[in-house]
Amino acid sequence: MSMTEVLSNFQRYLERTHQRDFDLCLLDDKGLAHWHVRLQGTGLLARIPKQSQMGLEPLDNLTYEAACFQRAAACGHVPRLDGVIPPSDELPWGALLVEEITGSPANNPDHVAPIMQALASIHRLPVPAAHARAPILSEIDPLAGLLALVRAQSVYLDHPLVSESSRRTITKRLKDLTASLPQICQSLAPRLITFDAHPGNFLITPTGKAILVDLEKLRYSYPPLDLAHATLYTSTTWDIDASFKLSTAEVARAYEVWMSAVGAMADTCLAALVPLRELMWLWSVTWCAKWLTESVKPKNTSGGGGQDWSQANSDAALIRHVRARVDDYLAISTINQVQAEFTELERVFAHSS
Repeated sequence: MSMTEVLSNFQRYLERTHQRDFDLCLLDDKGLAHWHVRLQGTGLLARIPKQSQMGLEPLDNLTYEAACFQRAAACGHVPRLDGVIPPSDELPWGALLVEEITGSPANNPDHVAPIMQALASIHRLPVPAAHARAPILSEIDPLAGLLALVRAQSVYLDHPLVSESSRRTITKRLKDLTASLPQICQSLAPRLITFDAHPGNFLITPTGKAILVDLEKLRYSYPPLDLAHATLYTSTTWDIDASFKLSTAEVARAYEVWMSAVGAMADTCLAALVPLRELMWLWSVTWCAKWLTESVKPKNTSGGGGQDWSQANSDAALIRHVRARVDDYLAISTINQVQAEFTELERVFAHSS
């Protein structure tokens, strides 16, 4: 849907269902997965999916997203879920009505500490028994699942815009981590994680509290993946309105904030902090290669679900921004810079232990 179609279709849905005639305001297009429409005067936003990042059909995707808000609600760092609008002719993917958060973008290094506090509050949530975790993803072996996902995305490294040096370095690091990570992670217990913790998904309230406002990929996996996603160069420079760089010392301090907040959980994660940071980075850069291929395909108009990264789903300015980020992240100079940070962090954490 175009920006005009989003508003007109949502208005038609409200009229058909005889709901109040709200003044609607479509927010700037900042993400590849959702449109956001403000219902003026209600304190609510409609989150209207463009696709399913989890590869689900529309109703299943909506159920999953609603469960993410509900499962994380007790942490106090996510918006309230107010309602669910099922898929319809006007809204093929349906929509969620959620609390609109008043805050500013998490756009500088000082905002990383409250983000780490917010993540700690999610990671500390009680973990339900295995049979009670559905529909939230809970794999028997989260590491094996993530490695398989990264390997599946790595086939896109053959794209002609990915240099041979970049492809070779990424492939070697994935091979090395595949061999070493199972032993490193064997003592880790899965917790609820966001798997989408880049700073652009947070708002900072006037009191300095970080609120995770985009959450549709929650799963039971390993907390260091979230710490990585919140502080990697490929995350802190991703969002249009929340872009900044962290020094290695600032990354280490961010991890210390989280470790202090979670207590004993940190001890079991220490050896895995940097290896899982690198795995999260590998997921990011292989996704970038995937996007280069998938984004130039026509928009999915078959009415089915699943992922759809077509550029036709988003505003042209957003696509230009994403393309610039993808090119940067896949450049060998950036890859070498990130690899050097991993080496330095290993020394920092070895010294602190």
